[in-house]
Amino acid sequence: MELCDLLKNTKILLIDDDQYIRNSLAYYFKKKTQAFVTLETAEEALELLKHEPFDVIICDYKLPCMNGLDFFFHLYELQPDALRIFITAYASDAVAIRAGGIGIDDFIEKPFTTKDIEESLHRLLEVNASLHTTTSTA
Repeated sequence: MELCDLLKNTKILLIDDDQYIRNSLAYYFKKKTQAFVTLETAEEALELLKHEPFDVIICDYKLPCMNGLDFFFHLYELQPDALRIFITAYASDAVAIRAGGIGIDDFIEKPFTTKDIEESLHRLLEVNASLHTTTSTA
């Protein structure tokens, strides 16, 4: 399935304290998705996620106050079915192991391009769509 078809009904939340990244990705994906929301902090995101569901959540590691791994740990309570993409410039074996242990679906190292994000979204949404198709036909 084409990425544009997968994205058109997808709600994406991006949490990153870098305004340039938030603005760039929002501009790029805004018309391709049902919704592309950006926030600066994990705390803002957790508050929003209490009331609004998202299909995909992309979160940076280094954030003010709560880091991205702690955010994803808390996310399970609010939205266990959301796909999780973790982005970081601080990749290490310890970070990767912890990310895998809390159910991160994909791990993207900075610097990244919109193509990197698109490839991750395409792969995850395609797998998710095929799982739901298989489940509903079984």
